Amino acid sequence: MKLRILAATAAALAVTAVAGAEAGTLDTVKQRGFVQCGVNVGLPGFGSPDSAGNWRGLDVDYCRAVAVAIFNDPNKVKFTPLSAQQRFPALQSGEVDLLSRNTTVTLTRDSSVGLNFASPTYYDGQGFMVNKKLGVKSAKELNGATVCVQSGTTTELNLADYFRTNGMSYTPVVIENNDEVNAAYFAGRCDVLTTDVSGLAGTRAAVAPVPDDHVILPEVISKEPLAPAVRHGDDQWFDIVKWVVYATIQAEESGITSKNVDEQAKSTNPEIQRLLGTSAGMGKALGLDDKWAYNVVKTIGNYGEIFDRNVGPGTPLKLERGLNALWTKGGLQYAMPIR
Repeated sequence: MKLRILAATAAALAVTAVAGAEAGTLDTVKQRGFVQCGVNVGLPGFGSPDSAGNWRGLDVDYCRAVAVAIFNDPNKVKFTPLSAQQRFPALQSGEVDLLSRNTTVTLTRDSSVGLNFASPTYYDGQGFMVNKKLGVKSAKELNGATVCVQSGTTTELNLADYFRTNGMSYTPVVIENNDEVNAAYFAGRCDVLTTDVSGLAGTRAAVAPVPDDHVILPEVISKEPLAPAVRHGDDQWFDIVKWVVYATIQAEESGITSKNVDEQAKSTNPEIQRLLGTSAGMGKALGLDDKWAYNVVKTIGNYGEIFDRNVGPGTPLKLERGLNALWTKGGLQYAMPIR
C-alpha cells in the first residue's frame, strides 16, 4: 500500500518528531522490556491475528526477529495494528519503535517523511484480480472495465498511468477503506480489483467467498519493494533492524536453517563464524550479544523459512519466490557482507 501523505503538516510533524526522537531507541526498548512494532490491521501472510489472537505473518516475523536479536525472546514484542493513514504518524511520534507493515520504499518517504528503510523483505508490484467468469487472461484486455481501488494511494496513480499508457479507458470505483474496496469487488460493483500482488493473493485466500473463482492476471505494473522502517535520528537502531534482515538472508545463502544452526555453529568457515557469533565482534558493533544472529536463525529461521512459512507455495497465498529468490538463484535478495 502506498499513501500520498506528504502534506505540509505531516512533513512538519516528521521534522518535529525527528528533532525530538530519542537518541537511543535500543536503550528505551531494553528498559521497557519489549519492542513496540507497528503492523497491518490485517493482511494475511504479512500481518494478521490468527483465530487465537496470535499475530502471524512475514512482517510479524521480522518484528519478532528484532526482539530475539535484543532479548533472545520472540515474545518480547507488542503489536500495534495501524491503518495506512496511521502508520507514519505512529512511527514519527514514537508510538512504535519499528514499522513492519508492507510499506513501499520511496524517495519521499525516505526523505520528507523522515523514515529509514531496511533492506526489502518482500519485492512486490501492483497487479489486477478478476473473476474467472469474465474470461480475461491479460490486463491488456481490460479496456472499458470498472476497477476498484483504494483512494489516496499511489496504486490509484499507477492505475491511471497504466490505462493511459496502453490507450485504454476504465471507470475507477474509488474507496478510502481497504476492507470496503475488497467488499465492493466481491459484491460485483467492479470488474477488477487492483493493489499489490501479495495483497491480492492474501485477499483471494482469506476474503474471497470462493478463492478459485478469482485469478490474478500476469501483468505487474509497478515496483513495490516492501521493507521495515524506523524514523530518522537513531543510527544504532536503524543498523540493528537493517542487519537483522541481512542476517536472515545471509543465513539462507550459507545454508543455515533453524534446524541445523547448532551444527553450523561448529563450522570453521570464518563467514559463518562471524554470522553466528562463534568469532567475536559482530554483536558488539551493534550493541548486542555476539549470538544475536544465531538466536534469530534458531528461533525465527532464515529468510527462506520465513517466506515459505507465511506466503510460500505451501500456504493459502501460494506465492512463488520470484524476485524474492536469493541473488544466487536469479532473485533480488542479497545480504551485505557481515564482517
